[in-house]
Amino acid sequence: MFKGLAPWMRRLPGRLVHTNIIGCSIFAAVSGSSAATCATIGKMTVPELRRRGYPDEIAIGSLSGAGTLGLLIPPSLIMIVYGVQAEVSVAKLFAAGVIPGILLAGLMMAYVAGWSLLNPSKVPPPDPPLPLRDKLYESRTLIPVVLLILLVLGSIYAGIATATESAAFGVLGSFAIAAWQRRLNWESFRDSVMGATRLTAMILLILAGASYLKLAMGFTGLPRHLAETIAAMNLSPAALIVALALLYIVLGCFLDGISMIVLTIAIVMPMIEQAGIDKLWFGIFVTVVVEMAQITPPVGFNLFVLQGMTGKSIFWIGRVSLPFFIAMNVCVVLLYLFPPLVHFLPDLMVNAAR
Repeated sequence: MFKGLAPWMRRLPGRLVHTNIIGCSIFAAVSGSSAATCATIGKMTVPELRRRGYPDEIAIGSLSGAGTLGLLIPPSLIMIVYGVQAEVSVAKLFAAGVIPGILLAGLMMAYVAGWSLLNPSKVPPPDPPLPLRDKLYESRTLIPVVLLILLVLGSIYAGIATATESAAFGVLGSFAIAAWQRRLNWESFRDSVMGATRLTAMILLILAGASYLKLAMGFTGLPRHLAETIAAMNLSPAALIVALALLYIVLGCFLDGISMIVLTIAIVMPMIEQAGIDKLWFGIFVTVVVEMAQITPPVGFNLFVLQGMTGKSIFWIGRVSLPFFIAMNVCVVLLYLFPPLVHFLPDLMVNAAR
């Protein structure tokens, strides 16, 4: 992917730093994990950007921020968990996440461009120009990834498979690509199966605990009382969204995204319904806010991943990730001001089905 993207970044302010953001955006469309996106793209781009003289602050900061796109751009583990808990169509959530994902990637690229214009001395000189034919030839390396994206998401939107069944298409497509690239062996097969087993076991155990929590909350009546309290306070939808954003940001300093969703959704959903906020829009809002938790110390999964890869302090990585944290906040504001950014593709999908 790096080889395929790099020739097209030459004229952009920030140049090859944009490969972090675009690469994460592309890989996010075949991986529902923020940590996996960050780790996979980071293994390719960080050594190359360092070799070419790009400062660690922008190379690692942009990777930390862009890695969170693995949660927003479908398919997404967080969306699946939220959809099950809130009883919202996962396919609609996937469709709703596409435009916000592109918007957030654009905001991050805008920051990188602004940073490079303000710090021209820190940006290495561009590579020699390539003719269009050579650029297109280098881009051939993107074909397997694009085909895998089309296989996974296309099977959902074409009505061939559900969100769960499309995962099987993704596995088969990944095996085919690995075999074609001569990287499919017993060791890689074993590692992939064990990784999937550990991840599935973790999610199912969390969901089992959340089911007990939801049942207990129902008996105590806590969600109903909270909803009534919020209603009595007469908070506007905007004030409620701000309060919940602050809640999730604080929780994100200590919990992973899936735990945040399953431990709070039974309490939060009555408030949302009482305030008249659309559950589909709220799912995208929660996903973006949970993305922030991936880069907030002391417990941020992307920070842990990058610490292991780069040897940098978690708090240093958190500091250089701050501009991208701010970009996520700007994205939330834009989504609140312009709800059609979330609803356009799901509505289009429903109309097409009719």
